[in-house]
Amino acid sequence: MPSSSPYPLGATLSSDGCNFSIYAPSHNNLLLALFDENNQYQTYSLDNEYRGILHTHVEGIKAGQKYGFVLHHSDGDYLISDPYAKALEKPLYYKPPYTPSKSFQIAKSIVVDDNFDWQNIGKPLHAREDMVLFETHVKGVTKLNPDVPHRHQGRYLGLASEAMLTFYKQQNINTLQLLPIAACMPEPHLLENNQSNYWGYNPYLFMAPDPRFADTDAVLELKTTIRELHRHGIEVILDVVYNHTAEGGHDGPLFNLKGLDENYYFKHGDLFANYTGCGNTLDLSYQPTLNLIMDSLRYWAQEYQIDGFRFDLAATLGREGDNFNPNSAFFKAIAQDPVLKQVKLIAEPWDIGPNGYQVGHFPIGWNECNDRLRDTTRSFWRGDQGYLKEFTTRLMGSRDLYSAANWPHNLTVNYITYHDGFTLQDLVSYRQKHNGDNGEQNRDGHGDNRSDNYGVEGETDNPTIIEKREKQKRNFIASLLFSFGIPHILTADVLSHSQNGNNNAYCQDNELSWLNWQMSVKKDNFRQWISLMVKARQDFMPAFIKAFSGKHRHDNRIHWRRVDGTTTEHDDWNTLNAVALHLGLGEKGDEMFYCINQTSAPARFCLPSDDNQHWVTICDTQGYEVNQIITDKQLLVTPCSLVILYAKA
Repeated sequence: MPSSSPYPLGATLSSDGCNFSIYAPSHNNLLLALFDENNQYQTYSLDNEYRGILHTHVEGIKAGQKYGFVLHHSDGDYLISDPYAKALEKPLYYKPPYTPSKSFQIAKSIVVDDNFDWQNIGKPLHAREDMVLFETHVKGVTKLNPDVPHRHQGRYLGLASEAMLTFYKQQNINTLQLLPIAACMPEPHLLENNQSNYWGYNPYLFMAPDPRFADTDAVLELKTTIRELHRHGIEVILDVVYNHTAEGGHDGPLFNLKGLDENYYFKHGDLFANYTGCGNTLDLSYQPTLNLIMDSLRYWAQEYQIDGFRFDLAATLGREGDNFNPNSAFFKAIAQDPVLKQVKLIAEPWDIGPNGYQVGHFPIGWNECNDRLRDTTRSFWRGDQGYLKEFTTRLMGSRDLYSAANWPHNLTVNYITYHDGFTLQDLVSYRQKHNGDNGEQNRDGHGDNRSDNYGVEGETDNPTIIEKREKQKRNFIASLLFSFGIPHILTADVLSHSQNGNNNAYCQDNELSWLNWQMSVKKDNFRQWISLMVKARQDFMPAFIKAFSGKHRHDNRIHWRRVDGTTTEHDDWNTLNAVALHLGLGEKGDEMFYCINQTSAPARFCLPSDDNQHWVTICDTQGYEVNQIITDKQLLVTPCSLVILYAKA
């Protein structure tokens, strides 16, 4: 009989069976359970042990074998999942309260064969300055798209359907950032209300793709999807949740880690520390926890060819107790890993624990989500006074937070909208959040949205209000795409999707969240305009970002000017609401000229003409037209507008 091995952890197939290995330092009585097609099971002892790892080899096991581990507990015997499981037999569900007997009814782990034909399709390897992130929900983006085959609507394969590939090409999309796809268990209160965690931010397992987005085989279908996206030059960034698990606090359900070793979590005495708002907090300063997370990341990067990761509540990953440490074990482990140091790393740089706001403090090589640009840009275009100086700081890449000396490696990730908040359409249609459908009496969700409805709360037929809203949407997108950094756009915003003012639709697995593909003239005009702006961003901004990065960043021209062309003075930043930004590559290279008019009156900007520049509009939020040749030496910009010009050297 073949001998077993403690490594790798999990279920690993061989030519004659399968090696099962699990870290359970205080559970010598743990049993392996193998299930047949009728869900009858046979147990096997884990006779071999190495440094807290129990392991055994079972002959004759094939891919598709269902398994779990029987844990003897004071409440009774629980069937727990393998923390290293790579697949589940079905979507996760139980009817609260959770009990030992119900543990045997939820989805079993499945033995997986990792072999897959990638057909020699490699990763696109886009440079950071070339990326435009489109945040996408696997189910929501295709569920209502009539051009996607019915069987693939709301599924992994729908993402790579012909209709969606055509859409990506039309919209010049080169990077998808997928909301969490690791197996998610809805929170008990959602299960009690027959709701689900639509967004997926409650991880049950870290390595298993969620079966709810698959027809039959989540592993095969997800790998096929990623391969086909790569074939068409589209990178895939995964939103990953390593700050907490679905086991909740001390009174939460027992799924795996809690029963195997409570040291996986931060503890305050007998209670679980809750730096995440989800009941528990994973302790990455504990070696087995760090190993699990690193093994998971490496698995996604190698076996699924994932191009990068966006880390939810990433401040937790660098915690050493109450303190965040940018030199923590996790960051050092990433930096030395030959696989992971080559993928994109994006941090949501905060959590709700002590010292949890860590914007600007992540190591070199990490890109951080920039809520400062979001808030400032929203306030600025709403017409709030006193934001001009900070708006221009954010426009230039938030160099007060992210030194250009370290660009492009730590370029900020700029965004106006994210999954947690208003969509762009709702940002210009609602002053207040309307989250009543969530069942929490509208207490959930952000209260400070810096939004406006321009006269009517919600939908309206008033053409003046509609025109204002559409212009503001263009102002937001233009500010985002032509800021220095990596732009992040909600795919929902491309379609002008509304959630009826719900800014926390985490539990809305329905038409409120599923993207509405029914087009109108207004929506289609905006969709086509965004496509043009993304293309302009990709054509013009990378050269300027590279030039203003690193050791040669000071070899370029940058001037802030009043509308009359004179140089701005210190006091102007406290009095002006219209200003121009003039950028130039090197001493005589290509130029860009931003005309920023926040005021309620037209502003006539004097254009630079010292080198007989031939200015062309590459962005104009006054309307939908671009590529207009400017023959005059002045440009009239309408109230509350942004115009960006380009001149070839």
